[in-house]
Amino acid sequence: MVKIRLRRMGAKKAPFYRVVVADSRYPRDGRFIDEIGTYNPMTEPSEFKVDAEKAAKWLANGAQPTDTVKELFKKNGIIK
Repeated sequence: MVKIRLRRMGAKKAPFYRVVVADSRYPRDGRFIDEIGTYNPMTEPSEFKVDAEKAAKWLANGAQPTDTVKELFKKNGIIK
């Protein structure tokens, strides 16, 4: 199954995430199919940038967002 999920980057205690499309069998920070955005929870307010067209395309093709990504998409108007 293809998932849209967060890939952790950044230093210890200073997380930074990339929003990626990956097979659910791959490790969290491992191989991925496509990178569609970034999420930085350390800034105030938190910064979320994503390519809405790519996200919509992957969702239409059956990719399932994780719970966290789904909430971020809803908050930013990418999905209803």
